[in-house]
Amino acid sequence: MSAFVALLRAVNVGGTGKLPMGELKAMCEAAGFTNVRTFIASGNVVFASGGAEAQVKAALEAKLADYAGKPVAVMVRTAAEMAAVRDANPFPKAAPNRTVAIFLDAPPPADAAAKAAGRRDELIALGAREIYVHYGDGMGQSKLRIPAAAPGTARNMNTVARLAEMAAELQESEP
Repeated sequence: MSAFVALLRAVNVGGTGKLPMGELKAMCEAAGFTNVRTFIASGNVVFASGGAEAQVKAALEAKLADYAGKPVAVMVRTAAEMAAVRDANPFPKAAPNRTVAIFLDAPPPADAAAKAAGRRDELIALGAREIYVHYGDGMGQSKLRIPAAAPGTARNMNTVARLAEMAAELQESEP
């Protein structure tokens, strides 16, 4: 069994995609995942599964589509991958609540930062399957648009660190 982190896109943010975390937990359990734990009400769930990442993603997306009546994108990372995202933060001295990792299914294009629009003081760096952004003045005032980030979902570095910790604890407890 492996520990996974699943990050749902556009759930419980800005009044869209309402999904109680108890429902998300039940869906994960119905998909055969074990030791399911959610973290804050923005579509973060940690669990164990004997399946591969692609199988886990497909199973959860199918359950979510049945529930929501439309596709809900899910980004999945193993415990090791989530720790790597945390550790690869290119802005370690920046405020973690003003720095996000935007999770993608595939590596970001090399020109993702160059094609960003509305950029002011934001810093952008590319990761393995992530785009990191530090919002100097905070996200609320930012006009930044990164076309390559559109299919992804963002989590601030505080959340990334906590999910990495939860996944590591779960991985250590799995046989």
